[in-house]
Amino acid sequence: MLYDCIIIGGGPAGLSAALVLGRANRTVLLLDHHRPRNRFTTYSHGFLTRDGIEVEQFRQLAYEEIIHYPSVTIKNHEVIHARKNDQSFVIVTLDKEVYEGRKIVVSTGIRERLPQINGLAPLYGKSVHNCFYCDGWEQRGKKIAVLYDHLGSFHLIKLIHQITKQILVCTNGFSIDRRIRDQLLSKDILVIDYPIKELVGETGSLSTIIFTNGRTEKVDSLFVSPRWEHNGTILYGLGCKKDVNGRVVRDIHNRTTIFGVYATGDAAFISPSQVAIAVGDGSRTAITVSGDLANEDF
Repeated sequence: MLYDCIIIGGGPAGLSAALVLGRANRTVLLLDHHRPRNRFTTYSHGFLTRDGIEVEQFRQLAYEEIIHYPSVTIKNHEVIHARKNDQSFVIVTLDKEVYEGRKIVVSTGIRERLPQINGLAPLYGKSVHNCFYCDGWEQRGKKIAVLYDHLGSFHLIKLIHQITKQILVCTNGFSIDRRIRDQLLSKDILVIDYPIKELVGETGSLSTIIFTNGRTEKVDSLFVSPRWEHNGTILYGLGCKKDVNGRVVRDIHNRTTIFGVYATGDAAFISPSQVAIAVGDGSRTAITVSGDLANEDF
C-alpha cells in the first residue's frame, strides 16, 4: 500500500500530525516504538485542559482519538532506514517490515545525555528535573539544588528563585564568573564548588547530596540541564541539511531541504519543547503536508 504520509515517531508532535491528517481524509501510517522521552516522568504539565495528566494516559487518549479515523494506521515499529525513490519514500523497520509513502514526517525527538553523577539516573523524572515549566510549581517553597555546569544555568536559577528562596548551587567543579557568583551570594544563595560524589534518595525521592569533601546537604529536588542530541539518523540519512547549531534546516512550514520530507516537534528544535508546543508544531506540519498533497492531486 502506498500511504499518503508516513509519520516516524509517536510523541506529541507525531500524534498531533496523525490526528490532523486523519481528519483531512489522508491515508496515514504512524510508526511508534513506544519509547517517548518523557517516559521517565509520571505527569505532564502546561497543556491546557490536560495539566497534570499522567504521561501514559495522555498517550492512550491520543491513540483513542486517532484511531477514530479509519484512514490512520498505527504500528509498533522502530524505523532504521528511509530512502527516497522517484515519487515516494521507502521505510524499513528494525524487524524488516517495509512501507512506502508519498510524504514522510519525522518526529523522532531528541536524546538527552544526563550528567554523570552517581545516583542520578533512578531519581530522574521524579525528584531530579530538567524543565522549570514542567516541574517547578510542584517544588515551590522547597529546598532546590541546581547543577551549574554551563552558562545557561544562571537563567534557570533566576526562574527557580521565583518559587523558592532556598536554593543550593552545585558547580560540580565548573568555574562561575565572579560577577555571577556575587549576584548569587547577594540573594543568599549557597554555592558549593566541590564535585558531587553521590545523590542519595529512596523510591525516587532525593534527600541528600554528598560532596567529595564529605560535606552533605539535605535537599528536596535537583534541577539539571542535560545535553540534547537530535535523533537525526533518518533525516540526515535522507540528505536533509542541518545548520551550524545541529538543527535540521526547514522552512516556516516545516519542510526540510529534501522534497517530501518534513520535520516536526523536538526533531526540529535544538532545545526540548513543551508538550503544548510539540502538539501545535505537529498540527502545523500536518496542515502543510495536507496542503502539499492537495496541490499535487488537484
